[in-house]
Amino acid sequence: MDGPQAGQTVPHVHIHILPRKGGNFQENDEIYDAIDGKEKELKQNLDLDKERKDRSFEEMAEEAEEYRRLLS
Repeated sequence: MDGPQAGQTVPHVHIHILPRKGGNFQENDEIYDAIDGKEKELKQNLDLDKERKDRSFEEMAEEAEEYRRLLS
């Protein structure tokens, strides 16, 4: 589900890219603990709201189209 029905308040594209190598985690689901740890570390070092730049609908549409081309 996407959009307002899913609780999305701002139209946006959100993806996660998880580079993996065979054997880089003993148990496959350990990746999620690693992601959580890195996210906490980043939040301590970055002010994401300060870094965020509002984009126009046209800019977001262009970005979405670029992702469509890259991922299809």
